[in-house]
Amino acid sequence: MAKVGNRNQVTLSCTVCKEQNYRVSKNKKNNPERLEINKYCPRCQKHTAHKEDK
Repeated sequence: MAKVGNRNQVTLSCTVCKEQNYRVSKNKKNNPERLEINKYCPRCQKHTAHKEDK
């Protein structure tokens, strides 16, 4: 089994409709800045930018 270590669960929210759509794990030691990914939003029904919540 792999160690979990510095990986934490973060929530990604759509920048257009503000709905929380995805939960991903992120290594906060290697990537301290906020995550921003283009992903599909089922509410907007298109690909939009998703940012990490606080």
